Amino acid sequence: MITEDQATQINSEKKAEDTEDIPSNEEEAARDSETSENETSRLTEQLAIEKDRVLRLSAEFENYKKRKQREIDEFKKFANETVFKQLLSVVDNLERAIDAASARKQEEESAPENSTGLLDGVEMIHKEILTILGNFHVSPVDAQDQPFDHNFHQAVTQEETQEVPDKTVIRVLQKGYAFHDRLLRPAMVVVSKTPAHDKK
Repeated sequence: MITEDQATQINSEKKAEDTEDIPSNEEEAARDSETSENETSRLTEQLAIEKDRVLRLSAEFENYKKRKQREIDEFKKFANETVFKQLLSVVDNLERAIDAASARKQEEESAPENSTGLLDGVEMIHKEILTILGNFHVSPVDAQDQPFDHNFHQAVTQEETQEVPDKTVIRVLQKGYAFHDRLLRPAMVVVSKTPAHDKK
């Protein structure tokens, strides 16, 4: 049989064990604080990653917009290229007509009035077309007496001569034209060549 003193001692020991099993408020608060700090740290890191991703996407989108705008500007700039190429053959024919009429006028000492009027009319049309082309940034390529440049000139043949340096354009058979900074058509030219006996 358990005495009263023994029962008191057993109760005291049991209370002590129960007290050991129950965590103190301080330990619980410390654990909660640590968990909270870990969570905050994790969320902060995740936020930084997301921010970086958004910044990268934003930069990529800005680059895309700039690239597309450049493409649109380029398209607008050269949209009429085909039309101008076709107009150049009209200019060529007008120039041939002017050259033929001028040669005929020089041959005949007293050219009939109507042929002079015709020549003047053709020259006016030619000048007007060149003005219109110039307004749209179409300009002739400078070739006569220039050093041959394969980027702007197309050599049709070579002629031996001592009058100019080697590889110089001595005659333009068909004018070349540029549209803005792009070559529309190369100039067809005759290029000088140093005579063989002069090379030795």
